[in-house]
Amino acid sequence: MAKAIMIQGTTSNAGKSFLAAGLCRIFKQDGYKVAPFKAQNMALNSYITSEGLEMGRAQVMQAEAAGIEPSVRMNPILLKPTNDTGSQVIVLGEVLGNMSAVEYYRHKSELVPKVQEAYDALAREYDIIVLEGAGSPAEINLKQEDIVNMGMAKMAKAPVLLAGDIDRGGVFAHLAGTIMLLEPEEQAMVKGLVVNKFRGDKEILKPGLAMIEEITKVPVVGVVPYLHLDLDDEDSLTDRFTARKEVGLVDIAVVRLPRISNFTDFNALEYIPGVSLRYVQSVGELKDPDMVILPGTKNTMEDLLWLRQSGLEAAILKLAAQGKLIFGICGGYQMLGQRLEDPCHVEHGGTMAGMGLLPTVTVFAQEKTRTQVSGHFGQTEGILKELAGVPFEGYEIHMGETRAQEPLPHLTQVEIIGGQAQNKLDGNQRGNIYGSYVHGIFDREEVAKGVVISICKAKGLAYDEIAAVDMKAYKESQYDLLAQSLRESLDMEAIYRILDEGV
Repeated sequence: MAKAIMIQGTTSNAGKSFLAAGLCRIFKQDGYKVAPFKAQNMALNSYITSEGLEMGRAQVMQAEAAGIEPSVRMNPILLKPTNDTGSQVIVLGEVLGNMSAVEYYRHKSELVPKVQEAYDALAREYDIIVLEGAGSPAEINLKQEDIVNMGMAKMAKAPVLLAGDIDRGGVFAHLAGTIMLLEPEEQAMVKGLVVNKFRGDKEILKPGLAMIEEITKVPVVGVVPYLHLDLDDEDSLTDRFTARKEVGLVDIAVVRLPRISNFTDFNALEYIPGVSLRYVQSVGELKDPDMVILPGTKNTMEDLLWLRQSGLEAAILKLAAQGKLIFGICGGYQMLGQRLEDPCHVEHGGTMAGMGLLPTVTVFAQEKTRTQVSGHFGQTEGILKELAGVPFEGYEIHMGETRAQEPLPHLTQVEIIGGQAQNKLDGNQRGNIYGSYVHGIFDREEVAKGVVISICKAKGLAYDEIAAVDMKAYKESQYDLLAQSLRESLDMEAIYRILDEGV
C-alpha cells in the first residue's frame, strides 16, 4: 500500500489545495507515482472525467500536478450547494440526490465504506497519496461523523501537516487552538506545522516559531511565502471575484451569479494581453463591456430570478439590443431562451420566462448529462462568424435539455468522448447572442484568440499582435513554479522522514 501524508488547515482558505498540489508535483519530480485524495469536497467547480463521472476541480488540479489522469476515486464525495442549507450529493461521480445538511449528516456514516474503498484502490496503485482535509479539523460540532479530516487521517493512517494562513492574522492562535481542540490520539498524528502565505522578513518571525513549537510540541516544517501563482481556485474563495480591474482594450464582463459554477471556463480569455475580464454583481459594475458572459450555475432558475431582481437582466437586454456580444455557457445558455420548464422540481419547479434572447425552451430532467466532448464551431453568423470550423475540447454537465423553437444556426457540433462515439449538434446562435453547454469551450488558444480578434474587428481595432496562451503549457509552468517555491520554503527532508515514519 502507498505511503500517505495529509494536509489539514486551521481554517478554510489556509492554502491546503495548493500545498497538496505542490507536494504532488515534488513527489512526481522525485520519481514517485503520486495521487491526490480528498474524501469530501464542497464545491460548485466540478469536472467530468473520461468515464463521464463528476468530481471536484481541486483534485483535478492536483492530479494534473501529479501528472496523472483525474479519477473520481480521488474525490469520492462531492457536495454541490443548491441553497444555503442543502446540496446535491455526488458519490463516486454519480448523483445520489439532493439533501439538506441534516439529511446528509444522517446518511454520512453509510458512505464511509465507499470512501475507504476508493482510498484503498488508489493506495494499491500509487507509491504516495497526498490527502487534503476540509475546513478545520477542530470543528468540534462535526467531529463525531468526520470523514474528511482526522477521521480520514485515521482511516488512511496518514501523518498530518497542519497549515495556518498568516496573511489573515492570528496564525499562532489558530495553530495552537486547533491542536488544543483535538483528542490526544489526534494530536499525536500532527507531525508538522506549516505557516502559509507569509509576507515579510522571516527573521522577525523566528521567535514566534520557537514559541509555537514549545506550546504545541510539534515542529514547524516550513514557512511558505505568499505565492503569486495562477492555479484553479476553489469556488467563492477566489481572488478573481473581488479583483478591481481597469477596463482593457477588450472588456469582458462575467456575471457573478450567486451560484456560479465552473468559472475557470474563462481563464484563457483573462490571460490575453489587452483583455480585461471582470466579474460583476451589479448594474454599476457592468459598465459598457464588449462581451457579456452568463456562466454556469447550480440553480439556473433561482439565479435568473436574482438576475431579474438585481436589474442586471434589463441591463444585459439593453446591451444585446445595441448589438453587443452575449455568450451563455450551460446554465447561462438556458437563461438566454424563451422559457424554462421544471416539471420534476429539479430546481425551482414550475415554468419561468427566460431572457428571450434565443428562441429556445429548456426542460429540466432528473437525469444529469455528464460527458467529455470534442468538436468544432458551426457555420455561425454575427461577431464570432470567423470561428466557424475552429476545434475545441470540453465537457458537458447539466440537468436540462434545450431545444430551439425555430430553425437556428447551431453554435457547435460535438462528439462525445468515451464509450460509443456520438455526433450531435449543441448550442444555438442568433445575431450576436450565443449559447452552448460546453464547459472549457474557450480553453484552446485558437478559440480564445479568435473571440478577442473578432471583438477587435467589430470595434475597428488592430489585432495582429494579440497573443493567446496555451493553457496546458501554462498550467505546467505554474505547477513547476509551485514545486520550486515549496522546495525552497519547506523542510523536505523532514517531510520525507514524516512520510516514511507514518503514524
